[in-house]
Amino acid sequence: MTHSRNPGTALYCDSFTAVNRPASARRAASMIARRSVKGAYQAAWLLNAIACMDLTTLAGDDTPDRVRRLCAKARRPLTDEIVAGLGLDAIPQVGAVCVYPTMVAPAVKALEGAGIPVASVATGFPAGLMPLDLRLAEIRYAVDQGAQEIDIVITRAHVLGGDWAALYDEVAAMRAACGPAHLKAILATGDLVTLSNVYAASQVAMQAGADFIKTSTGKEGVNATLPVGLTMCRAIRDYRTTTGQIVGFKPAGGMKTAKDALNWQILMREELGRDWLRPDLFRLGASSMLGDIERQLSHYVTGRYAAHHRHALA
Repeated sequence: MTHSRNPGTALYCDSFTAVNRPASARRAASMIARRSVKGAYQAAWLLNAIACMDLTTLAGDDTPDRVRRLCAKARRPLTDEIVAGLGLDAIPQVGAVCVYPTMVAPAVKALEGAGIPVASVATGFPAGLMPLDLRLAEIRYAVDQGAQEIDIVITRAHVLGGDWAALYDEVAAMRAACGPAHLKAILATGDLVTLSNVYAASQVAMQAGADFIKTSTGKEGVNATLPVGLTMCRAIRDYRTTTGQIVGFKPAGGMKTAKDALNWQILMREELGRDWLRPDLFRLGASSMLGDIERQLSHYVTGRYAAHHRHALA
């Protein structure tokens, strides 16, 4: 990290603001429509997306072997042909590998020496409907196994009921349980009903000390959308203006294509600036997206599209 961690602040509900959903949707749509990234510039943006990617497996049938294959892909996300064709001096790597707590140890072992951190979901992912002491114990277990980043889920009922003090206390306790590991607070925005709730939940999570705020678990009916991302980015910007503290952003869920990777980077560039195009402040929570990015880079190098099976994820 090139900046200090977010220490949080006291709970301050006066910072909340109403969010106009139609206006947010128009802004997000116009932002993407005005930008067209082609050729070498597109290749560069896609390489940056790989560097900012949390390569993820969160399936009920995950096994240590699957995690090891994923970690091998994280170490070497592009084929030798693409690396040579792009003239890269070094092989790119992803931002992190994200797994369940019981898969942290195999991931840490598989990534030994690579410098790629292991992120673990925790706190009763994806619903978070467990007693708080058990959720905190799960965080501590994942950290003990070697996780350097913890993706926690909030209790949505606190947001829907406007119990901001309860949400603040919960996230603060989780931040403390993380110790040296960075905390990413998943807001599960598809469950929060309004963008005003998304903004308020973002503020509370940051005030409680979250190092990142994250859109979704990937398990909700609606996951990462650009209007939600716009709202969360503006909450980050407002929090920085008020406190001077810097917080990262992670969209997750529903992102499958290279075009998605470009659109989310455009949003970051427009709303938060170039500093948020680095993996210490921006992550893309994705699994299948990497395959399409690799396919697009292959097309840039060779002039033709490879079959989808040529770029399997793991």
